[in-house]
Amino acid sequence: MRILFVTATRIGDAVLSTGLLDHLLRTYPGARITVACGPVAEGVFARMPNREATILLAKQRFSGHWFSLWGQVARQRWDLVVDLRGSALSWLVRTRRRAVMRGGRRPGHKLLQLAGVLGLHPAPRPVAWFGPQDAAKAAALLPGEGPYLALGPSANWAGKVWPPERFVALFQALTAPGGRLEGARPVVLAGPGATEAAMAAPVLAALPQAVDLVGRLELPEAAALLSRCALFVGNDSGLMHLSAAAGTPTLGLFGPTPAAEYAPVGRRARAVLARGLPGRAPMEALGVEAALAAAVALLDTPEDTPEG
Repeated sequence: MRILFVTATRIGDAVLSTGLLDHLLRTYPGARITVACGPVAEGVFARMPNREATILLAKQRFSGHWFSLWGQVARQRWDLVVDLRGSALSWLVRTRRRAVMRGGRRPGHKLLQLAGVLGLHPAPRPVAWFGPQDAAKAAALLPGEGPYLALGPSANWAGKVWPPERFVALFQALTAPGGRLEGARPVVLAGPGATEAAMAAPVLAALPQAVDLVGRLELPEAAALLSRCALFVGNDSGLMHLSAAAGTPTLGLFGPTPAAEYAPVGRRARAVLARGLPGRAPMEALGVEAALAAAVALLDTPEDTPEG
């Protein structure tokens, strides 16, 4: 069986789509899957079982990337095409079955919207694939049993970024004597590039004992490393979704983006919202006390408790 799976350009949306792929892998264990995704999301699928190929959808003028993709897949007869981009492509290739996501925004969590493409209920949780080499690198970077507290102070735009001094204050409250993660060491993660590095720099400066992994990990390595952490606290980002998919207790910090649509989903994951209109409040309206209370409640939640 051959499956063409057309998914997101952004890391967070790509991670959320892994639940559908995991379902397909369990339903059709012998299937060979071709994934089409954006270049920055490629690593999400790098260790996926049964991945026959990854086709990168690098945006081109006049939607040329879709013509390029069509040229690479049109000769193959597919058994199933899953198109989460709602493109015309899925109607222009030969396939026994197609599942196409409708365009436009709809209410409800993105995960439920994705599950609806295949008629699945409940929605399958996202997963994070990594290999032995990734686990070995993570163990070398974070030796012993920790605990390690991962911080994700970056995001794809400045409005989603919690003030860096509040990340520092939250870390200190959680790790102080008597704190819920007393003695934990900070791990600071962010993506590559000068913009992400600048967002993380004040946190690193205030926490000189931190393990600095800003821009230093491929996505499978980051997933493996996050799986070794006792907690991840970060802005609404692809890294937040990857952490939740890896099974790490994950607290997502939300202000001007809708947690109702993009809250992290995992065995133990939750969002804490800034005061104000949901999806429009500034990050400055999220206090350290509220984040601390949410982090402690998350850590005290049994692993098998369903996420909200």
